[in-house]
Amino acid sequence: QVTLAESGGGLVQAGGSLRLSCAASGRTTSTYNMGWFRQAPGKEREFVSGIPWNGGSAEYSNSVKGRFTISRDNAKNTVYLQMNSLKAEDTAVYYCAAQERSLSGHYYSPHLYNYWGQGTQVTVSS
Repeated sequence: QVTLAESGGGLVQAGGSLRLSCAASGRTTSTYNMGWFRQAPGKEREFVSGIPWNGGSAEYSNSVKGRFTISRDNAKNTVYLQMNSLKAEDTAVYYCAAQERSLSGHYYSPHLYNYWGQGTQVTVSS
């Protein structure tokens, strides 16, 4: 069992940056692959980025590739999402999620994640 808590969201102008954090308690994050998802009003939850339990090759959606960077610090049980060059269409509630590490490489489907945080709002003004 792991509990996830996101932080770092807020209001930022287009072109700006934010860094989201996801702190885990309970079982250590090194047990899990981690993902970031987002959900805008009236839309389905969509994959943003995923990283394996050992910090290996990360994956990104095409819409954020080159602008967002996922990283993790297992010693701190924390996963980060650095978001640069933010656009109005990045506005959403951002969620972190954990999946069993046997699923490495299969980050895209939210149904493959066992644990979710409460989400943090990111609003980008144009």
